[in-house]
Amino acid sequence: MKAKNQISSEALLALVQGALEDLKGQDIVVLDVRKRCSFTDFMVISSGTSDRHVRAQAEKVTEKAKEVGVRPLGVEDSREGGWVLVDLVDVVVHVMRPEVRQFYNLEKLWAV
Repeated sequence: MKAKNQISSEALLALVQGALEDLKGQDIVVLDVRKRCSFTDFMVISSGTSDRHVRAQAEKVTEKAKEVGVRPLGVEDSREGGWVLVDLVDVVVHVMRPEVRQFYNLEKLWAV
């Protein structure tokens, strides 16, 4: 689902994973959803220890993506809900506090 003028979805995925690992994202999971939906290729889920840690990971992902010319389609920050979504078109990133992640259980929802 490569967007025009952008790096491959696999290269973007590697960049996202690196950014999350740099900020000590916890339990990082990559879901390949290319056969399940048409709006993205990969979903990445990471946990943060606090709202600040969650937002910092999302900001790092956004910063690294912009460095390679990928502008987020959107960033949704629940502010007090412990969840930030970064939509990079080919890769959608969910960063959550563990209790929010457990409640929504996106891994099970999107399991292939």
